[in-house]
Amino acid sequence: MEEKRKHKRLDLDVSVELERLNEDGVTTLRYVHVEVTDISRSGIGFTTKKKLETGTYYDARIQIWTREVVDAAIEIVRREELPDGSCKYGGEFIGMSDTDALKIDIYQIFNDV
Repeated sequence: MEEKRKHKRLDLDVSVELERLNEDGVTTLRYVHVEVTDISRSGIGFTTKKKLETGTYYDARIQIWTREVVDAAIEIVRREELPDGSCKYGGEFIGMSDTDALKIDIYQIFNDV
């Protein structure tokens, strides 16, 4: 199967907190914790029992392997129901600093070695 992603996905043992944003950029939901399944410079895959809608936006606080926190804005672009009642989501990064994106790139380099 041909890989269509622009950036390689990484399997990470990290924690993520999501906070919902509405159209005014105001948060409307306290943090939701999720299980990350993969991450790349362009997006993140995760599962959670919390129901999220595609097309919604979240501020994400991603604690990476170094215990640093990467802040990013994501849009939920994919949702798949799982047999256990949780959902697998795909989120596209729509806002992340170059410094934070570089942290993910650096992890990828070390992960490939």
